[in-house]
Amino acid sequence: MKYLPIYNELFDCKNEDDVFIYFLQNLKPSNTLWSYFVNWEKVFGNVRNIEICLNLLNYLIGKENFDEEFTRLLSEQPQIIRILPSLVVCRDKKFKILVDFENKQLKYEDYDFKIKNPTDTDIEKYLYFVKESGLKDLIVSNKIKSLVDYVIGVEAGLDSNGRKNRSGHSMEDIVEVFIKDACVKKGYLYLKEANALKIKQEFGENVPVDKSSKRYDFVIKTDSEIVLFEVNFYNDGGSKPSETAKAYRTVQNSLKDKYKFVWVTDGFGWKSAHHSLRDTFDYNDYVISLAMLEKGILERII
Repeated sequence: MKYLPIYNELFDCKNEDDVFIYFLQNLKPSNTLWSYFVNWEKVFGNVRNIEICLNLLNYLIGKENFDEEFTRLLSEQPQIIRILPSLVVCRDKKFKILVDFENKQLKYEDYDFKIKNPTDTDIEKYLYFVKESGLKDLIVSNKIKSLVDYVIGVEAGLDSNGRKNRSGHSMEDIVEVFIKDACVKKGYLYLKEANALKIKQEFGENVPVDKSSKRYDFVIKTDSEIVLFEVNFYNDGGSKPSETAKAYRTVQNSLKDKYKFVWVTDGFGWKSAHHSLRDTFDYNDYVISLAMLEKGILERII
């Protein structure tokens, strides 16, 4: 790393080893914000798109003559067909189901839930779908009182798949507070999520990238230079942090001392991956943590 006198001033670190120890001893336990858990706006937006059809299907809850009533309901309200996959946590409206393989011959059945004018044969096929998928048992058993409430739960569960991305965005949001503040104080401009084309258009610089889709999390234009940032947070160890550390050594090398590159990273995942981190820490000029940002390191770097 590029040792700076300010490390001693801010962190009481007299050499590179001291700085690295400070880094590891001050890792943050989490970057979880309230927005991490569930994007309720998205959940209720998805439910609202099918809420009328769900309320029509509520008619079937507890019905003993389900098959007859289901057939009649789909005949009178065929728009219900399109929401059936949503009830089994499926976004696709057209797919194949493997219906037989026990005779060592794979047999598939095509299902299309975009049909607007279903025939009696189509409706019979949809009835078979709700039976085999378990939807009929769910609806007639009275275990649920409202399909709207049920789908809200389904959507909330599906939304949890987006937590990994939200965790990444949380780190960006946190770091942006420091970048924005420093830029306002110094009168600098910055870009967020900028690729080479955007940097060229806004700042007139041809920043090298390893591929056309590569983008930097932040780019600051100071009075004399371009500063490039990558940020991430690792709650867990494993191979990913080590791979990232190696990749950012390559990024540092590609910039050939023409542009300043700052990697902001944190999280307890580095406790078990500290050897890989140390390699990049020693090779790159600037590897900093949230604790270091809190102490004011960014304003000194830029």
